[in-house]
Amino acid sequence: MKLSTLGALISLTSLVTADLGTASYYNPPYLPTACGGSNPSQFPSGNLFVAVSDGLWDNGAACGRRYRIKCLSGARGSCKDGMIDVRVVDRAKTTVTKAAHKATMILSQDSYDAIVNQWKGTRHKAVNIEFRQI
Repeated sequence: MKLSTLGALISLTSLVTADLGTASYYNPPYLPTACGGSNPSQFPSGNLFVAVSDGLWDNGAACGRRYRIKCLSGARGSCKDGMIDVRVVDRAKTTVTKAAHKATMILSQDSYDAIVNQWKGTRHKAVNIEFRQI
């Protein structure tokens, strides 16, 4: 096998690596956060942001990290097609997030609504996700 082909295969493998976890959502107010305190400029346009569990928190180093998320499964018909990119702005254990479920990521309402269908104005409480840092 040629060295260039081997390099291409290694690069391709690293592009498709992803982790599995669960996602829930939280409602405003989103401030203060563990990353940016009470500064509203920490939120990206479109309000696509998350709070992460201790497994991803990395002693605060997760602040500002970006992840690509895809809904994999949940209650029947809960997942929308496609992926979204989100930014970490908080730790899931903070008093602001108060997640009802021990999820890998707690998504803002806008983030959650971008990947999960709503039925008659109600949201599914949690879904299984695939995610990778970008």
